[in-house]
Amino acid sequence: MVQLPPDTTVLQVIPDLNSGGAERTTLDVAKAIVDAGGKALVVSQGGQLVAGLETSGAEHIVLPVKTKNPITLWKNAARLADLVTERDVSIVHARSRAPAWSALWAARRTGKPFVTTYHGTYNQSNAVKAFYNSVMARGDAVIANSRFIADLIRQRHGFARDRISVVERGSDLKALDPDNVSGLRQQALKDAWGIPSGVPIILNLARLTAWKGQKVLIEAMRYLQEAGMREPIAILAGDAQGRDGYTAELKKLIADLGLQENVRLVGHCADVPAALALADISVVASIEPEAFGRAAVEAQAASVPVIVSNLGAVPETVLGPPEVGEDMRTGWRVPPSDPKALADAISMALTQDTVAKKKMTDRALEHVRRNFSVQTMCDRTLQVYSELLRG
Repeated sequence: MVQLPPDTTVLQVIPDLNSGGAERTTLDVAKAIVDAGGKALVVSQGGQLVAGLETSGAEHIVLPVKTKNPITLWKNAARLADLVTERDVSIVHARSRAPAWSALWAARRTGKPFVTTYHGTYNQSNAVKAFYNSVMARGDAVIANSRFIADLIRQRHGFARDRISVVERGSDLKALDPDNVSGLRQQALKDAWGIPSGVPIILNLARLTAWKGQKVLIEAMRYLQEAGMREPIAILAGDAQGRDGYTAELKKLIADLGLQENVRLVGHCADVPAALALADISVVASIEPEAFGRAAVEAQAASVPVIVSNLGAVPETVLGPPEVGEDMRTGWRVPPSDPKALADAISMALTQDTVAKKKMTDRALEHVRRNFSVQTMCDRTLQVYSELLRG
């Protein structure tokens, strides 16, 4: 484990602490800071993960950092600068664009090193958006969560080229091991979701937003029905985060296709390892590039066959042709927004023979262990901090 210099205090800033990869990474890094002998502060507007953060020994501070209002951004900069001074903060680390502007101004006012993590692809349709996004490349160190994102930063923000470090997101491999998930936890989810025994479960773990492709999976379920595969149930497990209109669209599509018995919207899933232990297949149906794709990594860590849209960082997280031979495949990659191709891949996965499945999931587990553990991610992040503090 990387040790931090004595009396190191790291302030991470993120809009809120609800479900999401950036949010969970914030918790993992905060715990690593504490374990390395430092102090971990996190500023956000709060959320479901605050209790877990505080259990790790980190401190949570509430500020209205989710807003994009310019006046509030400026006020937040003053509040953060005061906090940096009062708590003798060593490093300011921003994980989202709006709060990153406030954090950047605070870091510059106080003369503290500024770190950013470029967590997403971020829409960049015009010059205004390009400038807004550029804050995520203005860190003294800029962390990209995949090689795909590192290349994107170089293309968009050439000035940051020499300050980029790739630190892939990490997953808690021990927690995801199905041998560490009790039958009681699995049964609790089955009961909560109303799943009968013996039916194949197709799991989609993603917040409910259009680009995550839930509609593609729903339409794929119709193709499976038409092909005579009527038993599988698709579980769409994710927080709508206030997107009630999109949730209503999904419910209408399910009803229009007559899939009420085969597709379940179950809301936020607090026990991801138990959900994966129940699953026969995990599907990542995104229709826009994933900056990293934690859901695909976690499925492989749990030895669950995974099917993903072939976009973004997928070639890094799910191995398959043409990057590797068929005998090195760790999952299936399908064209995005193609429900028929997704249905065909689901059918293939559900009918795969036991020996072939075991070989593939073993390869996938080894791939994840080698590249995507929480320990590796945290060590690399703390190394970035240490190098900045050493000057």
